[in-house]
Amino acid sequence: MDKRITVAELFAGVGGFRLGLEGLRAEGHPSWNLPSAGPFETIWANQWEPGSDARQFAARCYARRFGTGELVNRDIHLVMNEAEAGALDIPAVDMVVGGFPCQDYSVARSLSQAGGIEGKKGVLWWDIFRFLKYQIALDTANARWCLFENVDRLLKSPASRRGRDFAIILSCLASLGYAVEWRVVNSAAYGFSQRRKRVYIFAERAAPSWDIDARLRDGVMQGAFPMSIDGGPRPVTIPPDPFEATRHFNEARTPSSPFLEAGVMVGDTALTCHARESYDGVRGSLGDVLVPETEVPASYVIPSEQLPRWEYLKGAKRVPRKNKLTGHEYVYSEGAMAFPDLLENPSRTILTGEGGTSPSRFKHVVKVNGRYRRLVPDELDRLQGFPKGWTATGMTDGQRAFCMGNALVVGIPNRIGKAIVDVADEGRRAHEAGREDA
Repeated sequence: MDKRITVAELFAGVGGFRLGLEGLRAEGHPSWNLPSAGPFETIWANQWEPGSDARQFAARCYARRFGTGELVNRDIHLVMNEAEAGALDIPAVDMVVGGFPCQDYSVARSLSQAGGIEGKKGVLWWDIFRFLKYQIALDTANARWCLFENVDRLLKSPASRRGRDFAIILSCLASLGYAVEWRVVNSAAYGFSQRRKRVYIFAERAAPSWDIDARLRDGVMQGAFPMSIDGGPRPVTIPPDPFEATRHFNEARTPSSPFLEAGVMVGDTALTCHARESYDGVRGSLGDVLVPETEVPASYVIPSEQLPRWEYLKGAKRVPRKNKLTGHEYVYSEGAMAFPDLLENPSRTILTGEGGTSPSRFKHVVKVNGRYRRLVPDELDRLQGFPKGWTATGMTDGQRAFCMGNALVVGIPNRIGKAIVDVADEGRRAHEAGREDA
């Protein structure tokens, strides 16, 4: 594909989608040379961390790495209010990308009402939906593609109505003319150094030619992350109105979601199946990202007197507890975790609370040269596929850990971007061949 694909990056964080799609060529930093996925060019981005200006450290990192020209560091809800009122221009784009929080997506009003649909106040999916509607209103050719990322529990939330939230999102996208592929990707299963399981949602407008069954087996997600199907795909009917999905999807309150880890939606029908990863390439490990011990500050080494506390938190336990409100007594239990973390395996998922010196069950601890220590920020950057030092832009170490806990594995959108280009090129060639035959 020669034509550039313009991109808007929402909830941009420190730029994981952009880095994965565009790649990076940094003079003087050979380790920062990352391949691009194709002719992607981000021309507008938004990042806002609720709170004061002091909370905008991710946006400052984004601006430091990519420049300030494309970045809008303001609340996306207020930005969309201004854009819809005609007080702010957002450029037309071919593709919209972003990771958004997993919250309650229920709809307050029907599409048939004049005000359109509204989710609960502050839920950010609805600002993505507004952004897509804004783009399409400018020109129906805009926002042809979307690529979104979320925690995999999105497929089965909320607990009271399994799958309802994802059905609402699919219904929203269908109402705008999108066909959708989704895939739960565990990054370690495809060779990356971290076990991080997330659902990726790829959508394309004006795609009525999709054969839903063939697309499940040979679409963008299959091109990026080959899988084999476990069992036959099963159909799920998607309500045409997100309001109806809110009211009626999984009214029977079945204990499991109908949405499995792979699927395709065209119109009001989805096919979904269990997927088993198919990968035989090089596999990364936690040890691959460690920096030389000479670069590890003494404050990251765990004092010997603290080790018993770390060992307790990481170990298996059964603890009697009582609910303070109801008085109900129960036993809280949890299994053992590796201590220290095994260097020859992919790491566990890194979380936003990775920073700080206090003992924790979920922070990583490695043992190198006989001493136990926490991971330094450069190692957290590398676990997510960012260049070493990406977040070293004046943040505290805790802020750097927070940014990486919120980030994605950069190689995932890189592989999906390549597959988007490949599938688009195949479609163009087939279309041209059809015209020649005619």
